[in-house]
Amino acid sequence: MSESIKDIQERTNTLNKFSMSFFDLTNKVAIVTGGNTGLGQAYTVALATAGADILVATYGQEEWDATRKIVESKGRRVEFLNLDLTQDKAPQEVVQTALDKFGRLDILINNAGMIKRNPLLESTDADWQKVIDINLNVVYHLSMAVAKVFAKQNSGKIINIGSMLSFQGGKFIPAYTASKHGVAGLTKAFASEMGTYNVQVNAIAPGYIKTANTAPIRADKSRNDEILGRIPAKHWGETYELMGVAVFLASDASNYVNGHILAVDGGYLVR
Repeated sequence: MSESIKDIQERTNTLNKFSMSFFDLTNKVAIVTGGNTGLGQAYTVALATAGADILVATYGQEEWDATRKIVESKGRRVEFLNLDLTQDKAPQEVVQTALDKFGRLDILINNAGMIKRNPLLESTDADWQKVIDINLNVVYHLSMAVAKVFAKQNSGKIINIGSMLSFQGGKFIPAYTASKHGVAGLTKAFASEMGTYNVQVNAIAPGYIKTANTAPIRADKSRNDEILGRIPAKHWGETYELMGVAVFLASDASNYVNGHILAVDGGYLVR
């Protein structure tokens, strides 16, 4: 059955609503934990390039100057807050600092994390607790603090950082694997309830990316060859290959994407 003139007009009007401005983050404000190094720095630069101002919450002052220089070259502001995110009052301090410095808050990227590599039978309770605290507990508590702001304003984006280990068991990293499975679960749980407030909660699951964290694996020829043999793209990912995804999930372009774990892995999971 052919479309009516009215149906064609409605479809045309719908299609014409889309524009590249959906990806524009001008005057938005984002918190990026651990946003001064590695993938976190890439997310910070990506959001700034799209127009956002950034509060980087981090433990330590590594690469602050370099990150500031890049962000300011994009014409955006960046502020840094040096604190231990695992402390009880840290989530409230991060949120309040963002509001005090910028006057608003629109985006949270829960990027800060750590990894401890040991065979399962050599893992310690102390290592387990450190990894779970920063990789999972901080994500929960900071997301809760931000969610209360987002619920009041009826808008916002929370982007968690998962991993290939959100889907698999991995080797020599039981605490990290448990934490990243937990991040996937938290993403879905928050999305289920925060969608009511027009807040989207999603996660990026980076594949095998060239970072300081993966340097030991890349240096191990047998493990490196094993990984490359499973990646259809045939190469380790570069940090810039995560940047577009971060902008997408932070922008209006993803307003109907909620509770999704988006793998950026060169096809690793399909094999």
